[in-house]
Amino acid sequence: MPLTTRLRTAVTDSLAEAVADYQQFHRTPELSMAETQTAAAIAEFLTGLGLAPHTFGGTGVVAVIENGEGPVVAYRADTDGLPIAEDTGLDYASRAEGTLPDGTTTPVMHGCGHDTHITVGLYLARFLTEHREAWAGTVVLLFQPGEETAAGAKAMLADGLWETVVNPEVVYGQHVWPGRAGDVYVSSGTAMAMSDSLRVTVRGKQAHGSQPENAIDPIVLGAFMITRLQSIVSREISGRDTAVVTVGTFHGGLKENIIPETAVFTLNIRTFDEDVRAVVLDRVDRIVRAEAAASGAPDPLIEPMHSFPRCVNDPDRTAAFVSAAGAELGEDHVHVVPAVTGSEDFGAFGDALGVPYVYWFFGGYSPAALDGDEPPAGNHSPHFAPDDVPTTLETGLRAALTAVLSDLGKAEA
Repeated sequence: MPLTTRLRTAVTDSLAEAVADYQQFHRTPELSMAETQTAAAIAEFLTGLGLAPHTFGGTGVVAVIENGEGPVVAYRADTDGLPIAEDTGLDYASRAEGTLPDGTTTPVMHGCGHDTHITVGLYLARFLTEHREAWAGTVVLLFQPGEETAAGAKAMLADGLWETVVNPEVVYGQHVWPGRAGDVYVSSGTAMAMSDSLRVTVRGKQAHGSQPENAIDPIVLGAFMITRLQSIVSREISGRDTAVVTVGTFHGGLKENIIPETAVFTLNIRTFDEDVRAVVLDRVDRIVRAEAAASGAPDPLIEPMHSFPRCVNDPDRTAAFVSAAGAELGEDHVHVVPAVTGSEDFGAFGDALGVPYVYWFFGGYSPAALDGDEPPAGNHSPHFAPDDVPTTLETGLRAALTAVLSDLGKAEA
């Protein structure tokens, strides 16, 4: 069922204000699980709507909108930024800094678009509270920290979220990406991959750079490990299966003429199937330890950093969303797409209760940006920035309202 004329007009009339709020969130990102100012701004906005926000998981914010008898629906938005130095050239670009867990100071940017998600979630709350005539039931709004490290959903659940807050029958969420502004993209069934991140400390033997015969060089050893790890997908995983193994960092040594004692690299693994995941993790362990043994090096240290569950959209709820979104946005603007190898902890909220959920993407770029000679920057890039913010926010708001009201909606009086 499409939105009422009154609701659609409210979205359009509020876009300038929503864009201004989005720009403010873009200017002031915070790192995962340190979103204190962001959480305060979210709580202040919700309080201004007459809601009573509560904190879960340190910097997570939850508000419940009750509107008589009816279904209970949850909607989730994530709030954290990334340790990236922004290079968009925007007049509202971030100049914020944050402190990483190891004490390092880093620039911070909303390089994944969570500023968009916050804004859509807040204005969803506004429209639901101001237009109660359009629906009946209860909406649980989840503003989740720490998505980028997979810590936030776990922290909110561990803090007693579903033991404290009324339990939903379905959970919805969405993510901006480098698609066409005005369009949404959704997968039925498996939507996003599992993810595992590991830190490997390669242990060698220190010596002067002029005397390599006295050393076990952890940089050379680490290079062999990293090269061999690339053979897992090409030589140990069936062509019928999907896996991605990426080494994202490699650090070793402080001076060019000293062979260091240790080197450290981190890797990320994406899989869709639990059996494939187990094989990849086993092969990583085997290769890393075998290369160390071949070099006569001490056993390396392999530490898990964080992991994301597989995100599996409920097929029936997804079909209902596709139908409702097509009626609201136009069928040509709703795309059913294959699963992506990105990862999310969104599904943890539904999995913890055993209830269905639907997670989709919405575009952030104008046709001009998409049809140019070079594709626009993707998520996690220092250049990522929707170039048609009003359309991006409008699409996210209409999609969110459509999803929530497809369960709660009633005819306007």
